[in-house]
Amino acid sequence: MKLHAFLMASAAVLSVAAFSPAMADTSGKKIALSNNYAGNSWRQAMLTSWGKVTGEAVKNGVVAAADAFTTAENQATEQAAQIQNMILQGYDAIVLNAASPTALNGAVKEACDAGITVVSFDGVVTEPCAWRIAVDFKEMGRSQVEYLSGRLPDGGNLLEIRGLAGVFVDDEISAGIHAGVEQYSGFEVVGSVHGDWAQDVAQKAVAGILPSLPEVKAVVTQGGDGYGAAQAFAATDRPMPIIIMGNRHDELTWWKEQKDANGYETMSVSIAPGVSTLAFWVAQQILDGKDVPKDLVVPFLRIDQDNLEEGLANTEVGGVANVEYSQEDAAEVVKSAM
Repeated sequence: MKLHAFLMASAAVLSVAAFSPAMADTSGKKIALSNNYAGNSWRQAMLTSWGKVTGEAVKNGVVAAADAFTTAENQATEQAAQIQNMILQGYDAIVLNAASPTALNGAVKEACDAGITVVSFDGVVTEPCAWRIAVDFKEMGRSQVEYLSGRLPDGGNLLEIRGLAGVFVDDEISAGIHAGVEQYSGFEVVGSVHGDWAQDVAQKAVAGILPSLPEVKAVVTQGGDGYGAAQAFAATDRPMPIIIMGNRHDELTWWKEQKDANGYETMSVSIAPGVSTLAFWVAQQILDGKDVPKDLVVPFLRIDQDNLEEGLANTEVGGVANVEYSQEDAAEVVKSAM
C-alpha cells in the first residue's frame, strides 16, 4: 500500500471536511508549548513540526504567539515550575507534553484556575480540567507481539527495549508488550533495558545485557532504539533477530539495506511527531469557543515490508516518519470525537 494512502487510511480522522468560520477572534491569544525532554530524534522532529506549523499560524495572525519551552532535566518538579512561569507570563493556553501523568496535576490545576486552557498530548496528564490527545500506546506495544506471532509461530525469546524510566508512555507501551506476550503463547521476555528512545543509549544498553542472555529471536522496542539494537547485535556472533523499528530515518535506512542484501523482514511503528501540531490547533479551537471533548485519540503510524521504500523516501534524514495537522484536520478530529 502506498504510504500516503496508508497514512490517510490509518488516520481517517485527518480527512478534510468543510471548516466553519471562527466563532471568536484568537489573533491576540498566546499559546505556549511545555515540553519535558528533547534528547532524541522524535522529540526534535516534534519541536520542528511545532515551529513550522505554529510559525505560519503566528505569521498569518491566527494567534499572537506560539512559544516552545523545553525543560533541561526531564523532572516533573522542573516542568511544574515552568508551567507556573507560563501562568505568570500571561499565556492563554499551554500545550503540554508531560513528564508524568500525575505529578504535574497541581500545576495544571493552577493554570486552569487562572483561566488558562491546558491541552496535554503524548505524555498526557490525568487532571480533569486538562484536555488529552492520546495514542493507544498499549495497543502499539501489543501489536508488535501480534506481528511477531505471525513471523514466529512457535514463539521465542524476546529482548525488550524500554524508553525513559518513569514516563507514562514507556509504562504504557511496555504494558502492551507484556499483554501481547500473555496473549500469544511461546513468547518470553528474557531481558529488558532502557534505551531512552535514543539509538546510542540503546546500543550501549543492549551490548551490556547480551552476554547474559540466551538466544534472542526478536527485539520489541519503543522507537529510536532499533538501529542501536541492530548495531549491538552486529558486533557479536549472534544471528540478527527480528527487530521492531520505530519509524526513524536511521532505522528505516538500515532495514532497507538489510532487505536489499538478504531479504530481512520486520515492521516499524511509532506515534507521529506532528501530533504536537494537532495539540496546538485543538488549543486554538478551544480558545476560539469551540466545544471540544476532553479526550481525543489519534492513530499510530506503521510501516511494513511492502511500503518501506516509500516510507523511507518520505522521512527526512535524521528525522521520523511524520504527519502534520492543519486547522481543518483539527476541526475534523474534534468532529469525529463528538
